[in-house]
Amino acid sequence: MDLFDSAVEESNSRPLAIRMSPRTLEDYVGQEHLLGPGKLLRRLLESGRIVSLILYGPPGTGKTAFARLVARRTKSRFKALNAVTSGLADLRKEFDEASEAKKLYQQTTILFLDEIHHFNKSQQDALLPHLEQGFIILVGATTQNPFFALNSALLSRSRVCELHPLSENNLSIILDRALGDPQKGLGNYNVSLSPEARTHLLKAASGDARTLLNALEVGVLTTPLDEKGSIPFDLEVAQESIQKKLVQYDSAGDQHYDTISAFIKSIRGSDPDAALYWLAKMLYAGEDPRFIARRLVISSAEDVGNADPQGLAVAVAAQQALEFIGLPEGRIPLAQATVYLACAPKSNASYMGLENATSDLKKESTKEVPTHLKGAHYPGAKVLGHGQGYQYAHDHPDHYVNQEYVPGSPKYYFPSNLGYEVKIKAWLDHLQKMDKSSPASQKGIS
Repeated sequence: MDLFDSAVEESNSRPLAIRMSPRTLEDYVGQEHLLGPGKLLRRLLESGRIVSLILYGPPGTGKTAFARLVARRTKSRFKALNAVTSGLADLRKEFDEASEAKKLYQQTTILFLDEIHHFNKSQQDALLPHLEQGFIILVGATTQNPFFALNSALLSRSRVCELHPLSENNLSIILDRALGDPQKGLGNYNVSLSPEARTHLLKAASGDARTLLNALEVGVLTTPLDEKGSIPFDLEVAQESIQKKLVQYDSAGDQHYDTISAFIKSIRGSDPDAALYWLAKMLYAGEDPRFIARRLVISSAEDVGNADPQGLAVAVAAQQALEFIGLPEGRIPLAQATVYLACAPKSNASYMGLENATSDLKKESTKEVPTHLKGAHYPGAKVLGHGQGYQYAHDHPDHYVNQEYVPGSPKYYFPSNLGYEVKIKAWLDHLQKMDKSSPASQKGIS
């Protein structure tokens, strides 16, 4: 950074979240799995060496702060671009300047690319030759899964580091530092933070330090002094400062897929409370409710199946009710279907039967339809022998007759011992006993 950048960074006119950005590795809070004692990234930084990095994680977890720490620890030039507003011309300018810095001063450049997932394939490819030459070290930041958003060539030249949402303990440390620092923070303000307000801020921030510090700054700067000359930062102030809790959720990225995965797995695991939590998160964050309804219909057939055939009817009814009444009331049938499916007995026997049959179809020669099952509705069918010997099941006791319906009579469906499948299994056992006790009944064409 040059002197101008440094002066601006220290200016108290900048937002509190920027001013409180850590200046040293020891000041950095969180991400112990990456920067804890003995961890690889910490060892690299302490040795003054670093490799190209892709920092992947939700907002407010320290991606930009970490990139600046890398530059300070390695005594490198630090240049920052945002992929949303930058293009190939901006990249070429930085490449030229970095090349000059390496030639004239033997100085490596840390190129920080925020929102790197917004770069298209051509822009990502433009980075590759310069990374190979070694005068630029890339530190890319993204909230999107880099294995989906970035090309494999760029990933192979970088180390992907996933940053986690900050814990409430991490956020508490950051909060106390901001309140106690008279130079960069709010230490010159006599803030009286109530325990209830602290708890609300820490929980509502959802692991995002920027959200926490922005809310703290807004509350402190807009709350008048009391008669004692202090700023009473109580629960009401905290709620007004942070407004609606921000739920980290991207409708087409990791949060979308991870949350729906947790939702379905909670239903499959018969945990209605967990399923309702993930449902609430999706609806609160603005997920398309029709997407949730479709997944409920799938789960009703895949995970509940014939252990409770009514599950599919409930799920389809919830989907139709949602289409009919819309939101917000449409949340109610979604909740009902969620609880019903989570509490229902589970069986994937039908689904697994289909999977096994499909596997046989792929591995083996395709089985021909037996002649007695072929259609006999057209005049030439009798000449071909189609339909001859077919036995009409309704003409027999229990509307059942033992004949071959697929060559080899393979077994794919094995009902479980749960729910309605107990009755299905008993019925199939009854039919099997009929086969054994009826000498007149025969396999194949009769």
